[in-house]
Formats: sequence, C-alpha cells, structure tokens
Amino acid sequence: MNIFKVILPILLLCLFACTEDESNTPNPTTANPATAATPTGLLPTGEEAYLNQKSDVIFDQSELHTFELTLSPADLEKINSDPSAEEYVEGKLTFNGETLEQVGIRYKGSIGAFVGCLTGRDWANPSGSKVCTKLSMKIKINWNDPEARFYGLKKLQFHSQNNDDSQMRDRLGYWFFREMGVAAPRAVHARLVINGVYSGLYALIEQIDGRFTRQNFEDGTGNLYKEIWPLNSNGQPFPDREYLDNLKTNEDENPTAELMSNFATAVATAKEEDLQGVITEWMNVEEIISYIAVDRTIRNDDGAFHWYCNNGDCSPHNFYWYEEPTEKKLHLIPWDLDNAFENIISPANPVTPIVDPWGKISNNCEPFASGFLGLRQRSSACDKLTGGWASFTEEFDQKRAAFRQGPLSETVVDELIATWQAQIRAATKESEMMHSDAIKVDEWERAISTFKAQLQTARLR
Repeated sequence: MNIFKVILPILLLCLFACTEDESNTPNPTTANPATAATPTGLLPTGEEAYLNQKSDVIFDQSELHTFELTLSPADLEKINSDPSAEEYVEGKLTFNGETLEQVGIRYKGSIGAFVGCLTGRDWANPSGSKVCTKLSMKIKINWNDPEARFYGLKKLQFHSQNNDDSQMRDRLGYWFFREMGVAAPRAVHARLVINGVYSGLYALIEQIDGRFTRQNFEDGTGNLYKEIWPLNSNGQPFPDREYLDNLKTNEDENPTAELMSNFATAVATAKEEDLQGVITEWMNVEEIISYIAVDRTIRNDDGAFHWYCNNGDCSPHNFYWYEEPTEKKLHLIPWDLDNAFENIISPANPVTPIVDPWGKISNNCEPFASGFLGLRQRSSACDKLTGGWASFTEEFDQKRAAFRQGPLSETVVDELIATWQAQIRAATKESEMMHSDAIKVDEWERAISTFKAQLQTARLR
C-alpha cells in the first residue's frame, strides 16, 4: 500500500477542507418541466419506479445496487482534465433498467481527497488531470429541472473510500448514529459504472438537505446550516449574516437566523448553574448525549469536537445544524466519517487526534500544539456549549453503556460486518482484477480484521 496515498490525503483533509457551494456552479437554463430530466425521445408514462417509489429502494441495506453514468467523451474528458474544479457536466443516470437524462455530474472533495490523484505538482492547490481510478462524485438529479426527483432524491453522493481500506467506516458509523436515535444520513455500498466501464465500489451517502430534514424531523421546514458553530472561538454569537451564509435550505425565501441566534445568545449569556437548563430548553438532551456517546466512542476525531486552530481562530467542522421551527429545538447532525475509528487503538492519523478525554481541558483553553506535526487545537470543552453538554455526566455514562451493549456489541457488529463483507466481496474482487490502484482482497480482509480490533477496543474503554 502506497503510504503517500494513505497519510498525506488524511493530513490535508483536515487542514484544507472546503465547503461545497452549489450556488457557485452554473446551471443551464431551466427546461420545460414537462420534459426536463427525462430520457430523450421517451416521455415518462408516470409508471416509472423512480417516480413512484421512495428512497428506501436506494438505501436498502440488503442490496448492492449498480448505478451507471453516461457522459459524452468530451464531457468526461472535461471533468477528468480538472476534477478539482468540481464543475458539473450533463449526463445520464441509469438504474434498474430506467434511464434519467439531463443530470449533472461532477467530482467532489476537499484538497486532501485529490492528493495523489491529480497530475498537478502543488498539492496545496489541486490541479491537473485525474490519475486515480476512483474519485468521489456528486450527481445532481435536479440539474435541469428544480422539481426533478429520483426515488424522491435530489442528489446522489458516491464517496470513493480511497482512504478507508476496510470500506466500512462511513456505512457503519452512520448506522451507529441512527441506531442511537440521532438523525444521520443513510449509507450503503454501491457499484458505479462510468461509460460502460466498472469504476469500483463506493459508499453511497444520503445528501443532507431539505428532503432529509422533512424525512427525519416532525417539522422539516426549518433552517439547515453547514459547518457554522453557534458560538465563535471567543464564545460569542456570530452576526446573523454569517449564519445565513452557511444556510443550505430556505435560501430563496427571505430566511431569518432568529432561532440560531437566540439559541447562541441564550448559551453565551447563561450563568454556569443555569447552562444545563438552557440546553434542555433548546435541545433534545437524550439525542445530543447519544450523538456524543457515539462520536466519542468511535473516535470521530475529525468532527464537531475537534477545534482546529489557525491564526488565532479555532473552529470545528464536518457537521450540520437543523432548527426545528415548531418545537424551537436545535439538532446536531454528523457528517463525513471517513476518518472515524482510526484513532481508537492509537493516534494513527497525524492530524485528527483529539488530545483531551471528553469534557477535559488542556492549556487553560489556549491553543496548543499536538502530535509530531505540531498542529494546533483547542480543547472542545472550552466552548461553552460543548462544556455544558459535558456536564451531563450521568446521562453520558448511561448512553455510552447503552451503545456498547446494543449497536456496538460484538454479536450485533460482527454479524453486520459479515453480512456487508459478503455483499461487497465480489465487487471488491472485480475492482482488483480491473484496476491496478484498487485495494487487493487480501489487504481488504486484513483491514477488516484491524477494524474489528478497533471496535473491540472501543467496547472496553
């Protein structure tokens, strides 16, 4: 295994992760809704499965589905020549014998995701053409018609798993959160074929968007924010404009950040003895403590509790916030778990390890260097909201025990992993036979053994 491809992408993922912004990607002029996003020369009859069935079909845990993408040679060459541009081109999506035309197709990822996979020499500024077989991809169903849906979905996200030899982290991590009552994306494995050539095995991750919130919350019409914490590194609320700049729903409906702003203000101004009461008023305590119990047990160290510091400013990433407008409750949603699990036994990743045990503070809340790379972080409990969550010690111990004895138990997890292994073995072997840079089956099996050892350690700590 090429160590450059393993370590350096992980290093850069955290340092240079970028937020995708759909609004910066040009769309073609909206087509006639009667014909947009339908096969050329073949108008839908209304009987198509993708029009009548729900997304449960796509995220059926018992199936390994195959998705086929078809692009013109010129458009495939265009995105292959500069994947880091993340520019959509038009193509077709075929699934279960039905073809949906006029979808948008592009590569996706942060700087770290492209390192070793592009020809450009400056890794800090990804450029050049694609040299890896797999790169993560995003398919925009509503590319040419805002109302177009595919099994109720607006987007499909295929994650390459290039940094996960076990090919299990995303799928199992999100499953854990959901089993513990936390709203989290659904995830399955999927085979992807591009212009008739099998590209490989990917993790198909559910898009977190307005459809997701409507499916997961009683009132799903509220604001969804990506990667902005309620309080800044000085413990103060952000100006409303900054919350709205990170808004992923209701963008065109004259939105207000009133709920998020009021929540942040309530936390910032609360006396220490009142903080638990404020959190209870604004959040579902069982849900957020379940989130924390899973996150800390699986060492999701590149998530909401790793406060990376740069030029005096510290902040976490890889999360969403949802405001439920009827109940006036805030919900934290996990995102991007491909670096979870790896630091359970030892700090295997030079960038991501969180130094402090849950709720502990180092260096009097000043940023400090950690690891042999000397990267700077700040204790997450220095954030007033996170510190407030950490004060629910009895609830945390109860949720962690329930997690270990339930979804994380050896009986449950070993059976689940064995089922998924059997499901994706042939696809993994197929990749090995077709592509020189695909993981070999014996390496994959060793990675599964390592993964299971990490899970066993997590149960005991």
